[in-house]
Amino acid sequence: MGSETRWARHLTVIVSLLAGAAVWEIAAYFTTRAFWAPLSETVGSLAESARSGVLMRQAMSSFQLYLTGLGLAILAGAPFGLLLARVRVLRVALENYIMMLYATPMVALIPFILSMMGFGFAPKVLVVFLFAVFPILYNTIEGARSIRPELVEVAHAFRSSEWQLWRDVMIPYTLPFAMTGIRQAIARGLVGMVAAEFFLSPSGLGQMIMMGSQNFDTAGLLAAILLIVVLGVCLMDLGRYLERRFAPWRGYE
Repeated sequence: MGSETRWARHLTVIVSLLAGAAVWEIAAYFTTRAFWAPLSETVGSLAESARSGVLMRQAMSSFQLYLTGLGLAILAGAPFGLLLARVRVLRVALENYIMMLYATPMVALIPFILSMMGFGFAPKVLVVFLFAVFPILYNTIEGARSIRPELVEVAHAFRSSEWQLWRDVMIPYTLPFAMTGIRQAIARGLVGMVAAEFFLSPSGLGQMIMMGSQNFDTAGLLAAILLIVVLGVCLMDLGRYLERRFAPWRGYE
């Protein structure tokens, strides 16, 4: 991508964000403050929460929950997806269950998790894990299944061991697909984090959203949501950067 094209793209993004901020600010003056708060007031509430220490405390609680669940989903989803793609009998036996769970609204499972595990950190991590693991697992399986048979045949012709086949063919070829699943899991994991903090014991940013809603503090509510959105965008951009870094041949812009 040329430097002029890159600058034009950056300029477009900046103009788009400024236009969105202006619409947010102006829209607040056509509605009641109980329904919508202007961006300036939302940012002010965010700054006040940061100064009081409440934001840092709640954010750290949420991020610990989120990163633990997402990390476990990555560690479980990617290797298991490769294993299912490699072992056909196992994939045929479990594929329908995976698809059913992927299509299941995970929020509906929260009361069941609550009845089994109660309140606390572990059931919340499980909720985030269930939200995040299936995009990683599904995309990894599809990536590994799309490996051309000729590549596997060449590896066998050079007497590659099973570990060498995984290291030199399956993992490099599947990595971009797994990273796509991780980017999807980043967003779904955030939804799972907020759902866990809503429906299990209230804590973190989810508690801030609930308190803002109950107290008609729209600025505080939107401030917590804005922080979650910024976090999600930053993490997805990080995932996109890692995808370009480890799979440059796919030609990402």
